[in-house]
Amino acid sequence: MIRRVMPLILGVLLVGATALVAAEPPSAVEKEGGSEPKKQETSAIPKPEQSITEHSIKVGGAVLKYKATAGTLVIRNDDDEAVAAVGYVAYTKDGVEAARRPLTFAYNGGPGSSSIWLHMGALGPRRIVTTDAAPTPPPPYQVVDNEETPLDVTDLVMIDPVGTGVSHAVGKAKNKDFWGVDQDIDSVGRFVVQYVNDNGRWNSPKYLLGESYGTMRSAGLVDYLQARWNMAFNGVVLVSVFIDAKAAMTLSGNDLGFETYMPTYAAIAWYHKLVKDAPPLEAFLAEARQFATGPYAVALGKGDALPDAERKQVIATMSRLTGLSPSFLDKANLRVSEGEFTAELLREHSEIVGRLDARFTGVALDRLAREVHEDPQSAAISPAFTAAFLSYYHGELRFGEGKTYKVEADGLWREWDWKHKAPGSYFATPGWPNTGVDLAHAMAYNPDLRILVLNGYYDLATPFLGTEYTIDHLGLEKKLRDHIETRYFEAGHMMYLHPPSLKTFKEAIARFVNATDRL
Repeated sequence: MIRRVMPLILGVLLVGATALVAAEPPSAVEKEGGSEPKKQETSAIPKPEQSITEHSIKVGGAVLKYKATAGTLVIRNDDDEAVAAVGYVAYTKDGVEAARRPLTFAYNGGPGSSSIWLHMGALGPRRIVTTDAAPTPPPPYQVVDNEETPLDVTDLVMIDPVGTGVSHAVGKAKNKDFWGVDQDIDSVGRFVVQYVNDNGRWNSPKYLLGESYGTMRSAGLVDYLQARWNMAFNGVVLVSVFIDAKAAMTLSGNDLGFETYMPTYAAIAWYHKLVKDAPPLEAFLAEARQFATGPYAVALGKGDALPDAERKQVIATMSRLTGLSPSFLDKANLRVSEGEFTAELLREHSEIVGRLDARFTGVALDRLAREVHEDPQSAAISPAFTAAFLSYYHGELRFGEGKTYKVEADGLWREWDWKHKAPGSYFATPGWPNTGVDLAHAMAYNPDLRILVLNGYYDLATPFLGTEYTIDHLGLEKKLRDHIETRYFEAGHMMYLHPPSLKTFKEAIARFVNATDRL
């Protein structure tokens, strides 16, 4: 996953100020007919919709008044034809000069995920309360003011890419036209440009914040917006990094992925108390990193030529660090996929561990299963997020009734076009996409651009060593390397679900924005 997001969203009884609603009815979309597509007529272009409500919240002991705008924005292609209506929710602080106030565009990943997770879990002014590292009980759910929202330091625009939320293709376009690495970057980029144009925000300090696959989007998007649209950015926040696919996937033939996952396996074994005489976490992970990038990487590199004595020694160290038996590691040929790990670690306890957050555990329905294809973390929080968000969206924000909101575009990632055209290339290439090349180009193009990287130790979707490998292989000049700051959390992919980490998550973003909006 790249955040292969499970269906969720937030059900809420929101308490919030009432507001004025300015909503325009959706306009008809022209249907195609005959063997030749019809030329798009003006009447076929849907109008943007908006519902504007006014609210207040207390953040850091001070009352913050803000407007929430839920709606759709129509994006156009180079021929000025409407191609998609993109859903979003924007939060803007009252009583400030909007034209110069920081502005952050945020989204989740998937590909195929709506933005509800970041929206109702961390960034928005209202959030769903979930049980930490355990299933959240059925409704009624609790939705509270989010005192850790970064709305006090930056306006927020939550974006649902085409095919998610209420976002959909219009006119002659099809949803699938937007489902690909570069197609997604282009459509989200057009949304950003249109929003900035429509709201007079060209002079605002600007930020991108993406989670999981959203980081692959952000790395390409910041370069796209700067190089093509002359829109400079102050910063990019990368949450649970998936930028270089080969550094975050355990697939046959990709030994790098097994290397980058090894320290995450160790962290999870440490958390579940399967490591004998374990030192403190940071010291333990330093040892795991050293082993993964040293003896383990060397052993994987030798492949079938690995001597028996060396193989036996590597297996013994792996077993001590990961809690997996030497017999299992031998049968796995030293290469354990994330799905195999989630099935094996607690097999003797009839339990599986979560993929997005391995602190969560679930019942092992098949104790002989080689791999696990369900995620206990997803099952634990999805109903609460789904119910809370839809109640909030339809109720307090007064938008979306009569529309189908897709929390996740089921199976979209299977249809995804993974080819990517990197800066300087003449054509898109297939294989393992890596928008780290784009991020490096963006940082060289704009030497004032800063990057904040946030990763959880117990995340089996985007391993933290994979993030470190990606950052260390951007090919940056030394003078730009200190423009990247990395923070770690004792939590998973959605680290903000861990209450102490939510506070640290907000503090890191606030410091980052305050340090970069005046560069």
